[in-house]
Amino acid sequence: QTVFHIENWYSIHALIRLTLRSLRLYRRGLRNATDIRIHRNEVVIPRLPAAFDGFTLLHLSDLHLDADPAYPAALIERLRQVNYDLCVITGDFRAKTHGPHDAAIAALAQVRPHLHAPVYAILGNHDSIRMAPGIEALGIILLLNESVRVERDGAALHLAGIDDPHYFQVDNFDKAVQHIPSDATTILLSHSPETYRHAAHAGFDLFLSGHTHGGQICLPGGIALMTNAACPRRFCKGAWRYHAMQGYTSVGSGASVVGVRFNCPAEITLHRL
Repeated sequence: QTVFHIENWYSIHALIRLTLRSLRLYRRGLRNATDIRIHRNEVVIPRLPAAFDGFTLLHLSDLHLDADPAYPAALIERLRQVNYDLCVITGDFRAKTHGPHDAAIAALAQVRPHLHAPVYAILGNHDSIRMAPGIEALGIILLLNESVRVERDGAALHLAGIDDPHYFQVDNFDKAVQHIPSDATTILLSHSPETYRHAAHAGFDLFLSGHTHGGQICLPGGIALMTNAACPRRFCKGAWRYHAMQGYTSVGSGASVVGVRFNCPAEITLHRL
């Protein structure tokens, strides 16, 4: 069933490149893709333990590090400019959805020394479970339908991660929350925002995702031509809310399908609780 995803429509990829070249926009789009911005997002959680007031999460997503040799260097340059308490990565380390992954792991190894520990991550629809040993060997903890307790000054919050819900459809909320107390402050990592209803029903306070790239190629004003996610567009970029749950969908720090961006700059995000 995955053959019908745009990630695998290689003839369309070639057509987009040809069109951009004919309009003399391709090189500009390539440059745009490495112009990574720093976004800051304040998150007010009513039941946040006092010890976590001011706690800052660095949120990375959709790195696609092996898509272009310029991507790791551009990301490292921005990482040198930020301070945070914990880093989370919401998937898509690799450029393609299949094939070798050694180049993606090698590029991640370049970036890893510039990430402060601890680092937690989930896999995206471009990643393979075969990448897990290489990622974890770099000191990045993968949350594959599981959770971890994060402690600070005697208080705690719980960080959960589900496996890719978009492409492989292997997300399992029951396993992800089974060790989380009902009264805990909770944050969910989901590669795609498509699981927002289920996450809100499960009682998560904060939902962090990526996948959509914010459209990547947008009309002036940031109007996306496509978001590649089965959910309303208001959940596909930036900060949003659904009932009591707050969410944020990163536009990502890399680019895929075609390595260009227009009217949708790449980002890394600092969430201050």
